[in-house]
Amino acid sequence: MQEAIILVGGKGTRLRPLTNHTPKPLLSVAGSSFIRHQIAKLMDAGVEHVVFATSYLASLFETEFKDFTQDLAISYAVEEIPLGTGGAIRNAGNLLRGTDPDAPVLILNGDILSGVDLRALLATHRDHDADVTLHLTRVPDPRAFGLVPTDHEGRVLSFLEKPKTPEECVTDQVNAGCYVFRRSVLDAIPAGREVSVEQETFPQLVRNGSRIHGHTTTEYWRDLGTPLAFVHGSADLVTGIATSPLVGPPAEALIHPSADIDPTARITGGSTIGAGARIGPHTVIDRSIIGGGVTVAEGARVHESVVDHDSVIGGATILRQVVIGCHAHVGADNELPAQLRLACGIRIPAQGVRISGTAAACLTVH
Repeated sequence: MQEAIILVGGKGTRLRPLTNHTPKPLLSVAGSSFIRHQIAKLMDAGVEHVVFATSYLASLFETEFKDFTQDLAISYAVEEIPLGTGGAIRNAGNLLRGTDPDAPVLILNGDILSGVDLRALLATHRDHDADVTLHLTRVPDPRAFGLVPTDHEGRVLSFLEKPKTPEECVTDQVNAGCYVFRRSVLDAIPAGREVSVEQETFPQLVRNGSRIHGHTTTEYWRDLGTPLAFVHGSADLVTGIATSPLVGPPAEALIHPSADIDPTARITGGSTIGAGARIGPHTVIDRSIIGGGVTVAEGARVHESVVDHDSVIGGATILRQVVIGCHAHVGADNELPAQLRLACGIRIPAQGVRISGTAAACLTVH
């Protein structure tokens, strides 16, 4: 039986307010919760049992999959105390069903959108009789990442901290957040305490002479941990730059059948429009995520932004790289600054915020 673990315990603080009520892996990406894209990918790779390593709002994962009737067994390992990535893997390992100490276990981070071929990753692990195989990806600028150099055969030599100088950039290979563990190696991670797989487990395995192999690719890879990366990842799935078994042919937009779209609206760039949303005349929605029940009024422009469910965007309002929490109301003729995040339920009056001037009369008596 091929088994897998998905690490989904993080609080997703960089995506607040979206994650104030929903764990990051359950946020909608290209029309489905992100974790369902990962599940579909695992099933395509022959996985029959997956364990969710949960912590934050853990019960919502069981709610999400309570009616999941496909040919996949799902278990839930809940962290009662913070265990780190390594500790979470070890804790989830208690629910694996196989007993073969040499069996490969796939492990995915719950916020990475990747085009890696999981069957090829498993084949690399078997072909090199590895203890751990890491998916490594090449990045144009490795300074923001820890580096993972390998030898000419792909064996991992070390795990390096983020480089501070150009001379320290000895490779462009970085950890892509997807692994295959030999079951016995997974079981050897200390149980019941916080362990970092990146800073403790992997470096110690290298020092001990374990066979740590890198499976290096240049396929699509994106960490969805920030609002802009989250929006871009969703758009890339819709337009076909990234792929998922759950997304159809490449398109300019993914629109729920129950959404009401005015014929003059322009929806482009891989935007998604949720169930029951209403998009008014002469609006522009570009490379954005519009949640269920959202109203976008006439002439509004939404670029690279997320508007969570049941919110209202007033007429002629402009959003650029903005996150709007659920049940918010942004009145007409606002122009919000980039990187702004509005809390759930907030209300902004008409012309309440503008980053450019307005000709509206001053209502104050002077």
